[in-house]
Amino acid sequence: MTTTQPAHVRRVALSERLDVSALGLGCMGMAEFYGPSDEQESVATIERAVEHGVDFIDTAYMYGGGRSEEIVGKALARIGRERVTLATKCGLERTDTGVRIDGTPDRIRAAVDESLRRLGTDHVDLLYLHRVDPEVPVEESIGAMAELAAAGKARLLGISEAGEDSLRRAHATHPMAALQSEFSLSTREPQRTLLPVCRELGIGFVAWGPLSRGLLTGKLTAAEFGRDDIRSVLPRFAPDALTRNLQLVERLVEFARARDLTLAQLALAWVIAQGAVPIPGAMDRGQLDENRAAADVVLDPQTLAELDELAPEGAFAGDRFHAPMLSTVDQ
Repeated sequence: MTTTQPAHVRRVALSERLDVSALGLGCMGMAEFYGPSDEQESVATIERAVEHGVDFIDTAYMYGGGRSEEIVGKALARIGRERVTLATKCGLERTDTGVRIDGTPDRIRAAVDESLRRLGTDHVDLLYLHRVDPEVPVEESIGAMAELAAAGKARLLGISEAGEDSLRRAHATHPMAALQSEFSLSTREPQRTLLPVCRELGIGFVAWGPLSRGLLTGKLTAAEFGRDDIRSVLPRFAPDALTRNLQLVERLVEFARARDLTLAQLALAWVIAQGAVPIPGAMDRGQLDENRAAADVVLDPQTLAELDELAPEGAFAGDRFHAPMLSTVDQ
């Protein structure tokens, strides 16, 4: 199952109205959460991605309080806005003490205008509600986003980390082009709970965290994370959990190596095989190049079955979020 570096990443239908590259580029880590980053290298990484057809670019205000959007905006100014399928999000706010969900129509309208200014464009291709506000009916939040779409500020709408009921209600209010949720070999619940609903409704599934914050690269060795690294507070990366998880990762590395793949490529190919579009982050061009090779990897039924046995749902120790962030996820 040898893979070669594709000259240009193939395209897939995310929804009836939106074709995207078979994997995208998540730009969260370019702003914060995983230690220091280099803005110049981040811009160069986005440019490299688009050059090779990875043109589904995902960002949000939440990532660095707008810094990620600013970095993407600088890249777009050099690349050309028309070459990118651009996604951003609204409805999740930064505060002095943490994070606050705000799905009120007025705040959504203002937040989107602010995002567009940072991105240096008059519209995005895909606008997500970043989190469902438990204090605001999802119909009101999506209704405000639909008004923005009608005004030409967003081509299509989506929703992030929504449960089945909210997803159905959002879709009934305005067609959802995509649901974005964490999904990987270590976070497999959506395979059972959300992917079937997306298939039923014709909604694309975008998988963030397809490499489980670096765990599924095989390059983490110990729980030594700085204060500016979100993994320092996540249960899955606590010392005891990480020790157990790395034992499974070691077996997965050997499984991938036997098929002439890196673990990252195997993990991304697995997500693609589920009918989802992964948006792995990349801190530099080397990581990007490794990841994009996964777009042309086809895992046969026997390989997929063996992975089901090796890493079934629940095999990884520790929750994916710590309590403050878990409380923002719609159930």
